[in-house]
Amino acid sequence: MRRLLTGSLLLLGVVGIGRAALPPMGPLPDAISDPELARSDYAEHCGGCHGIQGSAAPAQLPELRGRVGWFLCTPQSRAYLIRLPNIAHSRISDNQQLADLVNFMVFGLGGPSVPAGAKPFTAQEVERERKFALSSASLKAERARYVEVAIKQCGAPSAMRLLYPGQKP
Repeated sequence: MRRLLTGSLLLLGVVGIGRAALPPMGPLPDAISDPELARSDYAEHCGGCHGIQGSAAPAQLPELRGRVGWFLCTPQSRAYLIRLPNIAHSRISDNQQLADLVNFMVFGLGGPSVPAGAKPFTAQEVERERKFALSSASLKAERARYVEVAIKQCGAPSAMRLLYPGQKP
């Protein structure tokens, strides 16, 4: 009976899906005040579309796993992550809690794509940047622009132009 209940809870997403099966790719920064809350916030606010492990391919959404860290290579693309509508307008009003969520996403799921020496997001940075939220109409062009910068200036793979690895152009 216990086995059946655990299986049902996993299917419903009540228990931390994938936590044991596929851990974050990279180490989480010490700046995250509560890593379990950050993971839970990611699952609740981002995982439905981007996947619990940062991969929802072949959905028409950018894959985060092993890739999102490239956006830390310039101050402009770094700000872009906070200005994304679902982050900037998040129901999470506490800026440190939102910084923790983004740090979990970028450092944990982005793993090896995070440039060496990249600094974690801070509550002050989140507070400043979320005031300049992007509209959904500009997202595709903004992402394409920052991806090109990451490829040219930071050595990101050209596959970043695709929403997910293996996507047909």
